[in-house]
Order: sequence, then structure tokens, then C-alpha cells
Amino acid sequence: MWDPELAELKRRKEQAERMGGDERVARQHATGRLTIRERLAALTDTWREVGALTGRATADTFTPANVIIGRARIDGRRVVVAGDDFTVRGGAADAAIHEKQILAERMAGELRVPLVRLIDGTGGGGSVKQLEDFGRTYVPYNPGWDQVVANLGRVPVIALALGPVAGLGAARLVTSHVSIMVRELSQVFIAGPAVVEAGMGESVGKEELGGWRTVSAAGTVDLVADSEQEAFGLTRRVLAYLPQSAWRTPPVADSADDPDRTSDELRAIVPRDRRRPYDMRRILELTFDVGSVLELGRRFAPSTITALARLDGHPVAVLASDPLVYGGGLTAHGSDKMARFVDLAETFHLPIVHLVDQPGFVIGTAAEKAGTIRRGARALAAVYQSTVPWASVLVRRVFGVAGAAHRPHDRYGLRVAWPSGDWGSLPIEGGLEVAFKRLLAEAGEEAATLKAEIAERLEAVRSPFRTAEAFLVEDIIDPAETRPALTDWIHDAYAALDPAPHPTTRP
Repeated sequence: MWDPELAELKRRKEQAERMGGDERVARQHATGRLTIRERLAALTDTWREVGALTGRATADTFTPANVIIGRARIDGRRVVVAGDDFTVRGGAADAAIHEKQILAERMAGELRVPLVRLIDGTGGGGSVKQLEDFGRTYVPYNPGWDQVVANLGRVPVIALALGPVAGLGAARLVTSHVSIMVRELSQVFIAGPAVVEAGMGESVGKEELGGWRTVSAAGTVDLVADSEQEAFGLTRRVLAYLPQSAWRTPPVADSADDPDRTSDELRAIVPRDRRRPYDMRRILELTFDVGSVLELGRRFAPSTITALARLDGHPVAVLASDPLVYGGGLTAHGSDKMARFVDLAETFHLPIVHLVDQPGFVIGTAAEKAGTIRRGARALAAVYQSTVPWASVLVRRVFGVAGAAHRPHDRYGLRVAWPSGDWGSLPIEGGLEVAFKRLLAEAGEEAATLKAEIAERLEAVRSPFRTAEAFLVEDIIDPAETRPALTDWIHDAYAALDPAPHPTTRP
């Protein structure tokens, strides 16, 4: 019999369950945070741990490694979860943590199932105090980072910041498809306040340095939750839009929303005055399945809207512009946001629906200093490199190079326009003065009258019906019929999906 070994196995597993011990667990709770095992219980339906015996043992005690990994189910779907245990050395790395983290990445990638990272700590090389223990230093490297990067093109990766996250932990957070943090509970930074003060002479609190207001506006995280429980709910919701891997198509859900539902409200939502904004998000609510719109990165580059949604139960990636911010113009940050989101859609075969009201790139000295045209051209490249089905609804403006990014023009895509459509190289307002500058200057005192006459002539050819007559836009539809037009398209789009991975691996 193996009774002594089985007793030792039981003892070690019980000690692993206690994590860093009662005192450190109490300290974790005192900060308002759950322990890693409480988080696993709240997030997963079932859990099977891998490597529970990894750690350091003495004759009397066993201290587990401060990362916990395993296979699980979330809403019935198979996943891999890797979580930092802050009660053991603040979640910082030790000799065992590297191998466990690498195995979790490899396990998810090779089993072709989503990966969820629960990050709480640095996840890096630990404190400089360890140098005396090691008797040496080392050249920095990130073990297993090839697996971290490879997974961006293989499986959905959702990363949650559930406490102060710095250094390599922060890098693991953002090297994901969707990142989530908890308001007031978590912070994300390259280095914490003490290191910033020592290295830069800048005294700053952790919320100011890496709190939710700072990092969500910077685009470091995509979603901000009010609690850990809400963060877990957002994780489940995001996963529900995405396939198990890049070799599968997105999961289609049952929908109680009528695919042929029309909305009279859409007929009046765009003002006749082209200078007046309106609520683009209301258009999203009225077009997609009720309650299905999940916006990502709302506080980052807010003139560009990116969201996950459903049409008759089919997941889609949604692009739009917010006329309430810069008139919906495309900024340098908005270009980055758009390119990353199109890459996400391409990786996981999400058809793209673009609700277009694009006046063009935001211009001026700040835009030039931000390298807007270079980053905007990168967004345009992402659009043209995409292969997923694409539908564009031209709601109002479509101008210039930024407007040309409303779809990949080298392949088929559904494109319909509303009667409010307005497009060209430049808007008449502003463009007229440039095009007729010499003529207006020569008109002298009659310049105002001449300008009005030119504007009237140009307005006569501005109608979207003139464009439709030349088949330069395929169809003009009643705005109320937008949802039926898109739900009819989405079934053909899903029938045409090619469930094969594409080499889009940018975080």
C-alpha cells in the first residue's frame, strides 16, 4: 500500500488550497479583493487544476507557486485559466511560475480553446532582494513569450487586471484580444509609483498613475467593471461572441428579436442640418439584436466606436463614428483602435458591419504631430487586408481618405446608403473656398454673392440619388429597413465564412 505517500499528497494539496496562509489571505480581503481560488469559483462552472503540487516544500510546510493554472468550463465552454496568487509573494515570478504560465499558454493554443488570464501582481522577475539569494543577476527575457504572441492568432485571449498590475504582468494584460480592469480596485502601469519616483523624480499616486481613468482613456484596457463579479460577467459575455479558436466560426445563438423588425425612429434620427450631431449609439441599439451591443474601448479615441453585437443571433464586429466627438472624424488614436479591431474580427471570422458617418481625418497641428496620416493609412491597410464579409451602411458623411476606409473596395461587400448620405473628396463647406479661391478673390465685393451661387450649383448635384443613378452606390434604403437588410445579409455572410486562421497577431 502507498498510504504514507497518499497522506503526503493530501497534506500538500490541503496546504496549496490555503495559498499564502491565513494572514495573507486576510490581507487580500482587507483590500477588497478576492483570492485566486475564490475568483476561480466565481468565474468557472467546473475546474480541474494542473500543477497544484508545484512550489517549495520543507519538512513541515509546503508553499505553492504563485500562479494557478488549469482546464475549466465557462458557460459550458472549455477554456484554460491562469491566475496569479497575490497571497504568495505578491504574484511575482519564481522558478516555477514561468513553466506553469508557459504551459497554460501552450495548453490553450494547442487544445484550441480560449485562454483567460487573471492577473494580480507583477508576474515578472520579482524584487531586487532576490539578487543576493541568486548570487548573480541576469539578462532580461520573457520565457514563453513566443506562446503568448502565437495565441493572438490561435485562440481568444481575455485578460483581467484584478489588482495592481505592473511590468510583465501589464504586458501579459495588454497582449490579449480584450482586456478588463476593475474600477478603483486595479491599477495598470509599466512601473509603480515608488519606482517612478526613484527613477523619474515624479511623485504620483497609484490611481493617478495607473487607475481606470488613466488607462481606459489611453486604450490600455478595453472594458472597466465596477466589481470583480462584473468583470467575470464581462468575460463570459465577450467569450460568447467569439469562437473556440481561429479554426472555428463564431457561435450563433438563438434570438428572440424579430430579424425583420423595422424602426420608424431611424427615419428622423439624422438631422437635415449637416452641422448637427446625433446619437450614433441609438442607431446601434435599434439595428442590432436587443441588448446585444457590447462596446469596447469607449473612453479611448471616442470619435471611433468599436463594438461586438449580434444580428439574428449571429456575432458581428461593429465599426461606427460618433458625431458628438470631432464630428466623428478619424484621429491617430482612432486609426490604431480601428486597425486593432479589424484584426480581431479577421482573426476570429466576425463579419464586419460599418455604420458610416466619416467627415475625414481630424486635421490641424496636433493631428500632424500625432502622425495621423501614417496611422490612418495603417487602418486603411487593415481594412484592405481583411477577408471577412463586410457590410457598410452610409448613414451620412463619407469624405476623403478616411471615408475611403469604410470598406475594402477590391471585393464584394453589402453597401447601402440612407437618403441622408453626403460624400465626396471634401465637404462643400470648406472645400468650396479652396477650390474656388482665385475666382472668389477676383470677385472682390461680389465674392459673397458668387460664393452663394457656386454653393447652389454644387448643392444641385450633391443628392445621393445622383450617385445611385451612376451606380456609384449600390442601393439607397429607407433607414427603417436597415435591420432587415442586415439580417438578410448576415445569413449569407456566415455561409461564406472560411474557418481558417489568418496571420493577424498584433495585440
